[in-house]
Amino acid sequence: MPTHIALLRGINLGGHKKVPMAELREVVASLGHADVATYIQSGNVVFSTEQSDTAALAATLEEAIAETIGVQSRVVVLSREDLAQVVRDNPYAGEPNPRAVHAIFLSGQPGPELADQVAAAQDQVAQKGSHDTAEVIGRTIFLHTPDGYGRSDLAAALVKIGQRKTDQVAGTARNWATVTKLAAMCGP
Repeated sequence: MPTHIALLRGINLGGHKKVPMAELREVVASLGHADVATYIQSGNVVFSTEQSDTAALAATLEEAIAETIGVQSRVVVLSREDLAQVVRDNPYAGEPNPRAVHAIFLSGQPGPELADQVAAAQDQVAQKGSHDTAEVIGRTIFLHTPDGYGRSDLAAALVKIGQRKTDQVAGTARNWATVTKLAAMCGP
């Protein structure tokens, strides 16, 4: 049965949108998915399902989480192959610190305006002396923050993608250590 990864946006941050991982596993399993496992408290779920439509899986998970746990959260679903492609596409593969590289996973294919927005944000922070860079590849924004994610103006600008209800594409960020752990959880 094919493996998928669900990434919840903005849960368990500073006491807001609390989602216990045991309850999240139960919700995912209740939808008929198998081999359900979570990784850390930020809403990473690995599961197996015969369904292949990742957008439909995300919509079903968003609805079930809202109904069962009472938390509204955008969900991005990737297949194991999608995640493997992200790992191969990483333009910052030479960075030794996995917490200095983030992948912002997008819920859909971004329009050309996203690359322009990312470039404009990068130019703006570079004028302030930032060393941070970003690159859009497929449905992922790769972010390199050598001076730290928490202090990054570029990260702050990019994580706003998908926050407005009118945004067509949602994004949720994971550091490279989490990305590689999820890839390992999916198996070979």
